[in-house]
Amino acid sequence: MSDKDHLIDVIQAQMNSSRKAATDTLAAVIDTITVSLKKNQRVQLVGFGSFEVAKRPARRGRNPATGESIRIKASKTVRFKVGAKLKRAV
Repeated sequence: MSDKDHLIDVIQAQMNSSRKAATDTLAAVIDTITVSLKKNQRVQLVGFGSFEVAKRPARRGRNPATGESIRIKASKTVRFKVGAKLKRAV
């Protein structure tokens, strides 16, 4: 399983750069995606996939512990759609 530190190591090795530069690069990518999604903008990385904000309407649910009916508020979530190149690779 890859985590953030592993990604930083891979970036550092592929770019032949310092760990700090690799950490800054990954942070910049994540921050840019986050800011774009906050502005409700779609982020597309050709071949990899796209991120977009989706709205979930308010709905009725059920508390699994008590069986009581509850109201679930409307919310936003991030959806990821895999790109063709990544899909073929997996």
